[in-house]
Amino acid sequence: MGLSIENLTERDIAKTIDHSLLRPELDDAFVEAGCRLAAKYDVASVCVRPADVRRAKAILAGTDVAVGTTIGFPHGNHTTEIKVHEAERALADGATELDMVLQVGALKSGRDADVEADIRAVVDVAHAAGAIVKVIFENAYLTDGEKVRACHLAEAAGADFVKTSTGFAPSGATHDDLRLMRANTSPHVEVKAAGGVRTLDALLDVMEIGVTRIGATATEAIILDFRARKAGAAPVTTATGEGSGY
Repeated sequence: MGLSIENLTERDIAKTIDHSLLRPELDDAFVEAGCRLAAKYDVASVCVRPADVRRAKAILAGTDVAVGTTIGFPHGNHTTEIKVHEAERALADGATELDMVLQVGALKSGRDADVEADIRAVVDVAHAAGAIVKVIFENAYLTDGEKVRACHLAEAAGADFVKTSTGFAPSGATHDDLRLMRANTSPHVEVKAAGGVRTLDALLDVMEIGVTRIGATATEAIILDFRARKAGAAPVTTATGEGSGY
């Protein structure tokens, strides 16, 4: 049934959330409002498009909300050199968290050394700047065996997180995938669920599996439901976010 909120604080919930602002059609006003919402609820981070990093950094200056962005998004098959350049530019613009998509085609082709080298190149740049890297597998396209290999390769390359999905594939995070990823990485590698975690109950369920971050658009609904339940109100059974992405 998931964790009880009894022993959780609002900060415990908020700091699992990467507020997602990635859909291609979002205008400047929406991105800016999303950053302010993230600051209002003191979430872990915003995850914005690369072109929005500088704007997000300015809005969130002085807060405890990190600025994250994507690398090789959404398909992962950029060359390593391009991913490294993307990472360098994002870091220069103020990002401190990078969500990179691994080379899906290379993984499926069995070119594990290439996949590891691709991840390591981004990790090295990020860690040198004090930033963290979350490696997106895009599980919708992978077999369980490929997911396990991706876990081992991401960990070997020094990744800080393994992550289920971009939110732009046919499916997102599943409990089976999250259990598989948690079981096949060391404790120091964290797990992020992305795609489909849209309610407080869904968040509590994945936290119980061992997830420490989620990608969410329904941030406000999740936090308000938590506040309501803490105050003794009935659970909210549905939550509406800003859209389906992430």
